[in-house]
Amino acid sequence: MRPLAALGATEASRLRGVVFDLDDTLLTHGELTLEAYRALFRLRDAGLRLYACTGRPAGWAAVVARQWPVEACLAENGAVAFAREGRGVVRILRLSEPERLAERARLCALARELEAAHPELVPTDDAFMRLCDVTYDIGERVSVPATRLAVVRRDAGALGLRTYASTIHLHLTLSGDDKASGTLWLLARRHGEDPTGALARYAFVGDSENDAPCFAAFRTTIGVANVAASARRLSVPPRYLAPAAMGSGFAAIADHLAAERARRALGGAT
Repeated sequence: MRPLAALGATEASRLRGVVFDLDDTLLTHGELTLEAYRALFRLRDAGLRLYACTGRPAGWAAVVARQWPVEACLAENGAVAFAREGRGVVRILRLSEPERLAERARLCALARELEAAHPELVPTDDAFMRLCDVTYDIGERVSVPATRLAVVRRDAGALGLRTYASTIHLHLTLSGDDKASGTLWLLARRHGEDPTGALARYAFVGDSENDAPCFAAFRTTIGVANVAASARRLSVPPRYLAPAAMGSGFAAIADHLAAERARRALGGAT
């Protein structure tokens, strides 16, 4: 990983937008700080489209898309999105509603089997707002040792479930969605972006294991400093590293991208 300062004006100026994770990337231990929220407006004012992309539930995405300076918010690791439409927001699913309901019924049945084998699993406090996945707390209010988590994930896989883990939650799903595929699908739908072009023209900012698909796919990838804790679980680490963690790191990224884009506009090199 190279320091954020190595991301130059040429690379910053070719970007059309920024896709970013929420927990422990924009948010600091779950809190939206003033400097992080201001950073969103700085990026928007620098001419960048903003897309939040999180493992958090659909219910969160509806609020983020309505109240934050973003084009849309993808939730549940790319399975569902809420996007701005005039003064409101619209829900966008990759499955039809009957397909989603059928898949969710099967998912919940398999999750109950997993819970029977692992009664220590604690549902997340946002589980009631979810449409497409089932989630357990592994680091927000409950701490699950890595060795125990590995056993749970192994048993989930034996049931045919896919798992994603962030720093705080374990996600169970039956879909093939991830943050990268969900983002590319939404960018094509919203802006007609072809996948190859989008991967080059949008930056991704994240911190944890469930951000791995985006770190591997996008050309400009940036980790806040706390990504170091997840580095060994990432097949491809972020290309650049912010000098600070969580919301402060995100603010530093916004400041740098905005400054480099302005420098390029004024005729600066690199």
